[in-house]
Amino acid sequence: MLIDLEQTTDDILLGAEVCIVGAGAAGVALARDLMHAGRDVCLLEGGGMDYEEHTQSLFDGNNIGMEYYDLDHARLRFFGGTTNIWGGRSVPLDPIDFEKREWVPHSGWPITLDDLQNYYRIAHDSLELGEFEYEAGIWEKLQLSPIDFDPEEIATRFWRFDDLAERFNSRRSDDLIKSANVRVVLHANTVGLQAVENASGITHLNAKSLSGRKLKVQSHHFVLACGAIENARLLLASNNVEANGIGNQHDQLGRYFMEHPHGRIAHIDTQDPAAFWALYRKRYPVAGVPLAPALVLPPSLQQRLGILNSAATFKLQKDPSNGATMSKRVYLNLKHSLSPSKSGRRLWQTWRGTQDWLQRHVSMPLLRFGVKVNRMGLYVIARAEQAPNPDSRVCLSKKKDALGSPKADLDWRLSALDKETMLQFGKTLQREFDRLGLGKVTTSPWLEDGQPEWPVDASVGNHPIGGYHHMGTTRMSASAKNGVVDANCTIHGYHNLHIAGSSVFTTGGWANPTLTLLALTHRLGDHLNILLDRQ
Repeated sequence: MLIDLEQTTDDILLGAEVCIVGAGAAGVALARDLMHAGRDVCLLEGGGMDYEEHTQSLFDGNNIGMEYYDLDHARLRFFGGTTNIWGGRSVPLDPIDFEKREWVPHSGWPITLDDLQNYYRIAHDSLELGEFEYEAGIWEKLQLSPIDFDPEEIATRFWRFDDLAERFNSRRSDDLIKSANVRVVLHANTVGLQAVENASGITHLNAKSLSGRKLKVQSHHFVLACGAIENARLLLASNNVEANGIGNQHDQLGRYFMEHPHGRIAHIDTQDPAAFWALYRKRYPVAGVPLAPALVLPPSLQQRLGILNSAATFKLQKDPSNGATMSKRVYLNLKHSLSPSKSGRRLWQTWRGTQDWLQRHVSMPLLRFGVKVNRMGLYVIARAEQAPNPDSRVCLSKKKDALGSPKADLDWRLSALDKETMLQFGKTLQREFDRLGLGKVTTSPWLEDGQPEWPVDASVGNHPIGGYHHMGTTRMSASAKNGVVDANCTIHGYHNLHIAGSSVFTTGGWANPTLTLLALTHRLGDHLNILLDRQ
C-alpha cells in the first residue's frame, strides 16, 4: 500500500509490528525480509519516488572539520536512496576488520566474520554477484598471471560489481508497494522518536511533510535506516527524555564517523605503465559479473607495521601537478551542476557505460600509443581504511531545517595512523618493485608533511575526497560505554529500537560498505522475527 503524506487531507496515525525509517538499500531489504515473513510493516521515506530539490535540501548541513562533500550532495533523499547512483562495487570485510587490533585504538566488533558469513551469501545473491568468490584465485579463472608480489607484502582481493542500475528504486519495489502487509509512506520526514520515561523503549515516532501534514506511528519495533549522518541526527535531536539524545548515556552517539579516504600515494616510473594498468583494470567475463582486482595489505604485514587495512589501485594519467584533465573537469562540473533527476542519472550511467566500453575494447597497442602521446604516467591511488576516531563526529547544529529540526554538523577528522598507513603502503610497493626489478616507486610528499589532513586533488578520480561511504556514529559495541548498538544492532538499553546500515560499523576496513550493511540488515531481520515471535 502506498501513502503520500503530502497528498493526504488529514494527519495520520498508523500502527505496525515494525516501523522502518528510510527506504534506501537497508530499509528496502529489511522491509522485504519482514514482508516475506508475514510481518506488518510500515516503511517511511522522507522523499518521494524520485528526486525533488525541495526535499533533498533537508540533508543540508555544515562541514566544520576537514574538507568534505556538501552534505546535501552526499546522500539522496528519495526511494532507493543513494544506491540510485551507486557504482555497484561489492566485497566483504576481512576477518581482521572484526578483530580487536592492539595497534588500532577503538577497534574490535562484538561479532566476527563467521557471524555474518551466511548473511553475506544472502546479500551477495540478492545483488546477483555470481560466484561467491573474492580472493586471488580469480586470477586463474580469468587466465591471467598477476605481478609476482610476495604474498606477505602485497596481496590481491577482487571487487564484484552489481551492474543492475538502481536496484532498490521504486520501479523495482512493486512487491513492497502492492503488498497487503506493507505500508510505504512517502514524504514522511521523521522529526522525533518518543522514548518512555525510563529510557528503555520507544512508544512512537512523529513525522512531517514539508506541506505541514503530520504522521504518528506506533509500533512494536522501530528501525532507523537513514545513513550515518541522519541516524545520529535523529537520535541526538530526540532528547526530551535523555537530554543528550537517545542511546547517548556515555557520549558515544555521533562519534567515530568514518569514510574511505582517497589519495594518490605514489608514482611508478616503469618502462611499460600501460601493462600494469591493463592487468589490474576492471574485467568483464563472458559468463559472469564485472570484476576488478585490488592491491591489499596482508594481515601479517598490518600487524608487523602497526597499520590499517587498506587497498590501492593503479591509475594512468598525465602529470597530476597540472590538475585534472579537461574531460575530467567537464565531468565533475556536470556532476555537480546537474541534479540526480532521472535525466541526470541517465547521463551519469551513460558516461559510466562509455568508460566501461573503452576499458573492454581499447587494445594494448592503442593504449600504449595513447600513453606515449599523452605523456601519461602510472600512479597508485589509495582506498583507505580510516582508524576509528572519537573526535570525528556528527553534532547538532544551532540552525534549523524547514521542519524546525536541528540540522547536522559534520566534524570529519583523520589521524596520524591513517596517513602513516598510506606511507607504509607506498614503501611496501617500493620494496616489491625494487625486488622484482619492475621500476621505481616514489611516495607522494604529502605523506610525510606531519599533518593528519589529506590533500583534495580533483585529478585523483571521480571521488577525490572519499568514497561517499558514511560509517560509524551509532557503532556496534559489547557495552554502552563504547558504542551505541549491541551485537544485534539494538540500541543499548532499548528493547525495541534498532539501527540498520553502515552507521553501526565499528571499523570500516577498505571494503565498500553496501554488501556488509545488507548482510547486517538480513541478520537484523532474523533477530526481529525472533523477538516478534516471543511477543
